[in-house]
Amino acid sequence: MTKRRWLVLFSSCLINLCIGALYAWSVFAGPMAVHLSELTGAPLTAADLAIVFSVGNSSGFITMIGGGFLNEKIGPRWVVFLGSVLFGLGFVICGLADRVGLLILGYGIVSGLAMGLAYGQTISNSVKFFPDKSGLIGGIATASYGISSVIFPPIANRLIGMAGVSNAFIWMGCVIIAVGGIFSQFIVRCPADFIPAGWTPPKREQKRTTAAANDKNWKEMIASPAFYVMLLMLFFGAVLGMMAISQASGIAQNMAGMSAKKAALVVSVLALFNTFGRILAGMISDHIGCPNTLSGVFVTAIAAMAILYLSTGTVMFCIGICLVGVCFGAFMGVYPSFTASRFGRTNAGINYGIMFIGFNAAGLVGPILMSRIYQAAGSYRFAFAVAMGFAVCGLELSFVDRKMWKQ
Repeated sequence: MTKRRWLVLFSSCLINLCIGALYAWSVFAGPMAVHLSELTGAPLTAADLAIVFSVGNSSGFITMIGGGFLNEKIGPRWVVFLGSVLFGLGFVICGLADRVGLLILGYGIVSGLAMGLAYGQTISNSVKFFPDKSGLIGGIATASYGISSVIFPPIANRLIGMAGVSNAFIWMGCVIIAVGGIFSQFIVRCPADFIPAGWTPPKREQKRTTAAANDKNWKEMIASPAFYVMLLMLFFGAVLGMMAISQASGIAQNMAGMSAKKAALVVSVLALFNTFGRILAGMISDHIGCPNTLSGVFVTAIAAMAILYLSTGTVMFCIGICLVGVCFGAFMGVYPSFTASRFGRTNAGINYGIMFIGFNAAGLVGPILMSRIYQAAGSYRFAFAVAMGFAVCGLELSFVDRKMWKQ
């Protein structure tokens, strides 16, 4: 198992890369609006189809939690298989869509729910296999999902140009079904109390690693006040990232005076730093612990928001937005191992799925809040002051968390 866990990790990362195609929606939206307008005779724009992505991006936590329960019955291999195949099927449905309702069904509901089903188990199962480097592995596993926002848009754009938007959806869906169907078979359940060969757990971890007695199930977790502190920390950490990421192109044009082409490049750079932050924070957390890492990330986020608020040129803006990407990625990379370290590895799949509600809440609040502030103030600058306030609240909660756990 010590050797096989690397194959489990590789397969999980490849599947996460595939289901991360959910974030290629911006490439599909425009051509699909034109396609549906031609079919129905009713004029549609990409903005009219925004509901499709909103549904897909906000429904994943449901199956992350449900997948954790299902994992106890049939194991991660078949949960991930089901999630991967359904995700690809959702894309195929989109390729056959002749109205907006079918797009919502395929992309928003089928693929959105399937993403949570596969993602939750690939992450939690991988982290269980690597108690010796859980932070790094959590970072790598989540980064493989995050990097999709860089890799898939140009692929989708090329396919649309070659074969049209409908065929592009169908081809991508079929490839995802094939990759997920094959590589899910290499995923196995991590044995209870697994300890890698040649690794001796630190004293503070020995009791938890050698016995499941200290592990908490989901009912015990949500009964703990510490859970709500962690949930709020995740919300505050994710919402400030969502505020910037959701409208990065518009912010770059409004605040830094960039052209639309250069602003699009900012979006890609932001995604790269997001991915980098997941791996970096995971590595750091293995050495100084998750609580210290998260406190450091909140401090960095405060600095990032201050830089963006005060920025008067392109250089300051780029520094600030890259730091935002690193911080947002850091929260995503650290939280799987953070949840497992606080509430045990045995029920990590279900527990992390519930904890992920904080991220989904941020995904709903962040973009709306950014839009409302811009509409009210006519500028994005004040929004970064609000985001700085979120980061300060998160930093204070990180100290509360340590006090509750006496660290």
